[in-house]
Amino acid sequence: MDIASLIGILIGIGSLGFVFFEVSHGHLAMFYSLEGVLMVGCGSLSVCFIAMPLDRILSVPGYIKRFLFHKSKPQSEVIRLMAKLGEKARREGFLSLEPDIETIKAADGFLASGIRMAIDGVDPADIESTLRMEIMAMQERHKAGKKFFDLLKLYGPGYGLVGTLVGQIGMFGNLATADVGQLGHMLALAVVATMYGAVLANAIAGPIGDKLALRSSEEIISREMMLQGVLSIQAGDNPRITLEKMMAFLPQPSREKIRNAA
Repeated sequence: MDIASLIGILIGIGSLGFVFFEVSHGHLAMFYSLEGVLMVGCGSLSVCFIAMPLDRILSVPGYIKRFLFHKSKPQSEVIRLMAKLGEKARREGFLSLEPDIETIKAADGFLASGIRMAIDGVDPADIESTLRMEIMAMQERHKAGKKFFDLLKLYGPGYGLVGTLVGQIGMFGNLATADVGQLGHMLALAVVATMYGAVLANAIAGPIGDKLALRSSEEIISREMMLQGVLSIQAGDNPRITLEKMMAFLPQPSREKIRNAA
């Protein structure tokens, strides 16, 4: 479970819940509107179906799982793993890594693929081009996940505005009857729909999309580090050189921590 996401969710729910309770004096049902839910929720979802292929829509549960449960290795751990592999290859030869392929695959399939190609004697240029194509494909998949939440963020408030206009039209249309209850219902729909759109965009879709973009960037950097590490190990570089090549992707403070731990 991603602890930062969990903390943010709890703070958001707690804050909204407290404000809603205080404003409504415990009558939370006043914040519920079926019409608003249908207008903002279903309306925003319809835009996603219009704008994206069905296979991408069906992948949304996976994106949400990725948001809540992030399993990628920290970059410092990637560097330590590559340094360990480099030491063994330098000491016992590159073919000594072959028995470790299954273990490496369990840790990261991308890295195992690069090590396997290097053991099989594939040309370094071909290894680099193959792994870079895999990185590019991964990046496109991640963009599709972020796109879904960007659409919700973009069109959720718009459908909230539509709900507001519908509520106002209903209210104005019933002015002649002077039915206060009906007017109040229409006014509540107008206000609540706007609130739903704002909450969807700013408290749900926006943060999830931003977190997915950040995770994607981190994973791309990790993949680039692995790529450079594999090429360096295959070239027979000193493990220290391999380590320095990978640490080039990290900010200076992180490099110092890794050097001190080494």
